[in-house]
Amino acid sequence: MELRQLEHFVTTADFGSTRRAAETLYTSQSSVSKNISMLEEELGVSLFRRSRHRIILTEDGMLLRRRAEEIVSLADKTKDDF
Repeated sequence: MELRQLEHFVTTADFGSTRRAAETLYTSQSSVSKNISMLEEELGVSLFRRSRHRIILTEDGMLLRRRAEEIVSLADKTKDDF
């Protein structure tokens, strides 16, 4: 599990779209999708229910979102301290 994967996951959860997350993160949609897929594979769970126009967090996704937000926030605070 990498910080970048968690950042992509949280941003996608915020926007409900990998396209909009990619635009916000200044990266490609395929990069965001790949990082989320790798995270799902590593954890062995589906984090989103996907439809044609929107993605919605699963229960596992909601749990990870809370934890991921804490981790990303702590990483940002640590950077700011230095």
